Amino acid sequence: MVMPTIKLNSIGLFIDGGYYEKIGPGIKKHLNLHNLINYVQLAIAQRFGLDKYNCKVTEVHYFRGRFPALSTDISTNNKKRAYEDEQIEEDVVFHYKHMRKIGGINQEKGIDVWFALETYELTLYRDFDFVVLVTGDSDHEMLARKIKSLKKQVVLLTWNVAQTGSTSWLLKEECTFHIDLELLARTNPKMVDILASDKKMKFDEMAENNDLAFMDQVPDILKQKKLEEEVAEEEKTWVKKTV
Repeated sequence: MVMPTIKLNSIGLFIDGGYYEKIGPGIKKHLNLHNLINYVQLAIAQRFGLDKYNCKVTEVHYFRGRFPALSTDISTNNKKRAYEDEQIEEDVVFHYKHMRKIGGINQEKGIDVWFALETYELTLYRDFDFVVLVTGDSDHEMLARKIKSLKKQVVLLTWNVAQTGSTSWLLKEECTFHIDLELLARTNPKMVDILASDKKMKFDEMAENNDLAFMDQVPDILKQKKLEEEVAEEEKTWVKKTV
């Protein structure tokens, strides 16, 4: 008997390191990459009506400017090493370039271009079904468009993209859909707690809390929550009057 072939929906996750490191302070918590990967798999499965067990992040790439080891103190180097150890556990592929001092100021140079070129090339050769961009940089608008020309779905994952400038909405509009962690924090704070948990959550555990907030669903979710709050307030008022 020939067993039917079950297609694996592969996901390439590409992280702008400078942007990613700002998300933690934004939600006032440290993101757990393991749990974030699981969340991305669940979000894509739910959004496209796919089997959640067949949606897998097959590669994670991280791009960041980096100071030479001899230019930073031992404490800073140890913190960076601990941070990288967490990512190595998830088989992250690092793409580093040394920071350059221009006009007396240390700056990242060439990272954004490298991010775009590497993402496009890997999407072409690895044949990902979904490409997830963790970035708020509007310069990647054309990257998203080119990836779509390969007939691939592009997912944008951000924190508070609205405050990074109106041009960032151009990036959002080029993507298939947008996961906004700030809105997730408002609509499903329990999931954000999971994303920031020190504990590596099992995939099935996270699936139990799979109330995911997408941009086009958020108004309805917030309306429902407001309605629930109003009903709860009315019940409190009624109880006070009857006591």
